[in-house]
Amino acid sequence: MCYNMNVWGQIWAKAVYLVCNYSPKGNWWGHAPYKHGTPCSSCPPSYGGGCKDNLCYKGQDDNSYPLQEETEENNFIEPEVPRTTNPRARASRPEPPSFPAPAPTQPPAEDLQKNEMVNTQQMSQLVTCDTKLRDQCKGTTCNRYECPAGCLDATGKVVGTVYYEMQSSVCRAGLHAGVIDNDGGWMDVTRQGRKDFFIKSYKNGVQSLGKYQSANSFTVSRVTVKAITCETTVAQLCPYERPVKHCPRLYCPRNCVEENPHISRVIGTRIYSDKSSICRAAVHAGVIRNDVGGYIDVMPVDKRKHYIASYQNGISSESLQNPPGGKAFRVFAVI
Repeated sequence: MCYNMNVWGQIWAKAVYLVCNYSPKGNWWGHAPYKHGTPCSSCPPSYGGGCKDNLCYKGQDDNSYPLQEETEENNFIEPEVPRTTNPRARASRPEPPSFPAPAPTQPPAEDLQKNEMVNTQQMSQLVTCDTKLRDQCKGTTCNRYECPAGCLDATGKVVGTVYYEMQSSVCRAGLHAGVIDNDGGWMDVTRQGRKDFFIKSYKNGVQSLGKYQSANSFTVSRVTVKAITCETTVAQLCPYERPVKHCPRLYCPRNCVEENPHISRVIGTRIYSDKSSICRAAVHAGVIRNDVGGYIDVMPVDKRKHYIASYQNGISSESLQNPPGGKAFRVFAVI
């Protein structure tokens, strides 16, 4: 776990440096190192069909074995080592909503020691004042972004008003639109397709440029925050629409493990059915602690044909095969 990692000139916060052990070798930019499927099913003929530790293996010995069925596994992310200095404050971080919370209780020791899962993966991305959205947002869905302080003094250009051209600095576009101020903060970005032209204007200390040529565009918006209960589900809360819309940032109360599992179900592992309790799924995934609660981000994803059951962090999730309709979601930490 790296607090700040320099990846080809971009600083990624809370980044996990993952090393994959696979063979044959190959690590080419823009290509995944593997394909989904049965381990060793695509080994070159030169390996003679040998498979060891789910890797192509040359030679036959007592440790080689036939192809095995693919199984879904849970990866454990090592908790971050506490830092001696605090990172800068985030201006847009809201205070926890004020609603009655049950008295804290100490989880059983066995729940802390057995099947404990800690997941610090974030949906949001840390960018610089000059980061262009075109360089950062490659897919159909753009994640949340955290902008640093001081972007009014940066040189990144902004093209457009309300609708911004993809070559624009994402943070300075947020300043221009009034979504964040010069102290930085969080914001949501949504791609809007091609626009015929972009209008220049001076707003909030940022002069944008005009462009009378068709180009792809995006809009920026504030990150909304919503306090939910242990029973709230994604099906009740998040839109599954095209174009994709952002779910609010959510605040979960503490002690959701103690909720009735028949009412607050958790279906799946890592990827959950939209009929699941969001907060209990977040505890199950290790994104928040049961005795603390806290903020989470939710990303709706396409439905799955099956959901896998597991026991993690004091919660037993359910399996589900071929659910009729419905969607799925993932939960992410907010650090």
